[in-house]
Order: sequence, then C-alpha cells, then structure tokens
Amino acid sequence: MATINKNYEKLQGSYLFLEISKRVKDFTEKNPDVEIMRLGIGDTTQPLTKTVIKGLLDGVKKLANAKTYTGYGEAQGDIRLRVALSDFYKKRGIHLDVKEIFISDGAKADCANIQSIFGIDNVVAVSDPVYPVYVDSSVIAGRTGEFKNGRYEKLVYMECDEENNFVPVPPKQKVDIIYLCNPNNPTGGVATREQLKAFVDYALLNKAVIIFDAAYSEYISDTNLPKSIYEIEGAKKCAIEINSFSKWIGFTGVRLGFTVVPLDLVVFNTQKEKVHALWSKRQGGSQGIMFNGASNIAQEGAISALSEKGQMENKKVIAYYMNNAKMIKNSLTKLGLKVFGGENAPYVWVKTGAGFNSWGFFDKLLKEAHVVSTPGSGFGLKGEGFIRLSAFADKKNVKKALESIEKNLKL
Repeated sequence: MATINKNYEKLQGSYLFLEISKRVKDFTEKNPDVEIMRLGIGDTTQPLTKTVIKGLLDGVKKLANAKTYTGYGEAQGDIRLRVALSDFYKKRGIHLDVKEIFISDGAKADCANIQSIFGIDNVVAVSDPVYPVYVDSSVIAGRTGEFKNGRYEKLVYMECDEENNFVPVPPKQKVDIIYLCNPNNPTGGVATREQLKAFVDYALLNKAVIIFDAAYSEYISDTNLPKSIYEIEGAKKCAIEINSFSKWIGFTGVRLGFTVVPLDLVVFNTQKEKVHALWSKRQGGSQGIMFNGASNIAQEGAISALSEKGQMENKKVIAYYMNNAKMIKNSLTKLGLKVFGGENAPYVWVKTGAGFNSWGFFDKLLKEAHVVSTPGSGFGLKGEGFIRLSAFADKKNVKKALESIEKNLKL
C-alpha cells in the first residue's frame, strides 16, 4: 500500500507567499484603478549583458551543427566553466581543484539536496530569520519534529537581531549541519572574517559541516568582508559552498549554479574525499543517480560571463541594483524608519516600529502607498516586526514606489 511522506504536511513556508498574493489580489479587486508597485520580489529584472547573450547564442548554434553538437555533458559540468570558476576563486587567494566544483541548475536545489548525503540523525542549525529552503528541506527529510509556537522541534535556531547586526553566532549546543547565508537573505546582514572564523572553529571542533550559501556574494563591495567561506583558514575541512548565477548574472530564469565540495572535507568516521564522492555519486551528470547535468547552453553563457569583459558588464548590473538599494535605504531612513542591509546586499530590512507587526505594516504599505513588501515574520520568529524590501526592480519603478511612500505613508 503506497503512502505519502507526511513530513510535507508539516511545512509552513508556502503560507507566506500565498498570503501575500491573496492580500494583493483582494486589494486590487477593490481598487482596480490603483497601480501596484512591487518591492518585495527577489527576482532580477534587468536584461542579460551582451557578452552573456553572445555566449548563450553560441551555445544554441553549437547544437545546430553535427560537428559541435553535444548531448549529455561532462559529469560535473563543462570543464571550461569549472576552470574559469577555479581561476575566479584563485584571484581571491583560494585554490580549488576543478574536481571540487560541481555545476548545477541552481543554488536552491543544491541547498536542499545536499542533505541527502548526510545521516538522518544529524542535527541542523539555521539562522532566524532564515531563507525558508534550509528549514523546509530539513522538515521534508524528517530531521525535525512538529511545528510549535512558530518553530520546528529538533531544529536549532541561531537568532539574528539588531544586537548582533543580524549575523548569528555559533550554537551553544552541539549540532552537525549549519546553514549560513552570507550576505543574508532576508536581512542583508554580512559576516566579518572574525564571525565566520568562529563558525569554522566550531565546525572543526565538533566535526560539523557548514553549508555556506554565497548566492549574493558578488554584491559585497566592502573589501574587508569575505565573499567565500574558503577565505577562512581551515574551512576546506568543514565547509561546502553553494553559489548561483541567478543574482550574479541574471540567470533566475536560465537556471545555473555550482557547489564546491572540497576533497579535504571530512565528517565523523570518514576519510578525505568520502563526502566529495557521495555528492559526486548523487550529482555526477549523466553518470549521477539524481541529476543529469546543467544545460549546455546555460553553461556557455556562464563561461562568457566569467570572461574579463563579462565580469565588467555584470559588475555594472550589480551596481545598478545596489544603487536601488541605496535609494530605498536613504528614503526610508529620512522618514524616520530604522533600516538595515542594503549596503553589501540587495535586500533592505526595515523595522516596522511601535504599533505594527510585520503583516500590519505590510497592509499599511499596500493600502496607503500601494507598495508590496515581504513581511519579515514569514522568515521566522525573529523576523517579526520587520519587512523586507528588494532592490531587484527597474530604477524608475523604485523611484515611483519611494515617491508614493514618502507622499502617502502615514507614520
């Protein structure tokens, strides 16, 4: 008799975006002539650069010729792309063997799927507020208990607040898997070298593994802040780094990412290369168990993006979004709101102030200024009393939204 995975029934995360859609729909039905301005979405809006488009087109053309046609790709991804990524890391003083890099179809899937190579009894720690996939994948895998009073039993929550600048500290108790998102989604907080070193030291001492989500690392402009966990000594022995081309070069719809599993990474009762071998077995392209490899066309685009010209072009796109973030932060600060993030990350984390919870302020922004945000409470208990605004929008729309907020929001 077939049965379902009842862990799915524990999930709470989908509530957030369904509720946002419902409230916006209800408002627009009652106010059909009102223009809604969206600053809540974390999706890129600017077109791909000329160099990236050329790479994608070249990839398409190769498929039209028998001499250059390719079917299944190399097990871990195109060697040219992995070499380009290795060279990219090398400029930061990080040496990665191309065998340690696995090309995928995006970071979100890898953040969830990486759990499959670890034991079911592993205790997972996540930040609070948290990017939902870390929690939801733990729930589905059966590593949590029931959802009670806003949190899942058996999960360890590392609280982020104003006092620690929305960067967590290592847990006091022993855990086995630690998810870190840096720069952080949703708060925009960025860890210093000292803060990341504390996590590496903890992981080495406890034989824990850090899953380091660096999807927004290219938005860090402060040269004193690390972009990779591997800038910290000892990290290759205890950390897996997951990254994405979605927010970096605009591949949210194209789909491409990569995961670094160092050969030196060890966990309890394993030797070097064992963890790497397990991920390779699961993820190794046409030779893997659960993944057939990333799109050949998408990889051609990423190779072009990593060229000198491609990197220069994409830095301009990142600067465009970060200028949006600066405008949002400056505008809301002038209104007297307390604002965080937006300096080395494309998200702005806004405190709602006395008298409003997250959903209350969401409704206020929508009804008075016609601007859609994301309630912070949807990211965890410590997100209550905040909203998230995104810099991923057209500059004109950002200006229009801010003008509406400045003119119509009653504080």
